[in-house]
Amino acid sequence: MPVEPLSQKEVEERLAELPGWSLDGDRITRSYRLGSHFAAAAMVVHVAQVQEELGHHSDLTLGYNSVALSVNTHSVGGAITDLDFELARRVEELALGHGAA
Repeated sequence: MPVEPLSQKEVEERLAELPGWSLDGDRITRSYRLGSHFAAAAMVVHVAQVQEELGHHSDLTLGYNSVALSVNTHSVGGAITDLDFELARRVEELALGHGAA
């Protein structure tokens, strides 16, 4: 099944279901704070694993005690799709286990 871009309304509705995530141009983004650099690095590894499982990758930034993600779907010209929201949902689930806020 081909991936299709979501409408602006669909993007806004789905963002409402993911507190902390926001629209930044043609991407959805989220930043997390963690208790230490090691905790942040561990979360990055976990996110990378999920991205490999999904075959869908974000721009992922590791800071001292922070992790930031920015994602859209390159295969449809950089639009936002279901894949982006599936990744965001999975990251939200794992972030809790890492103590991210």
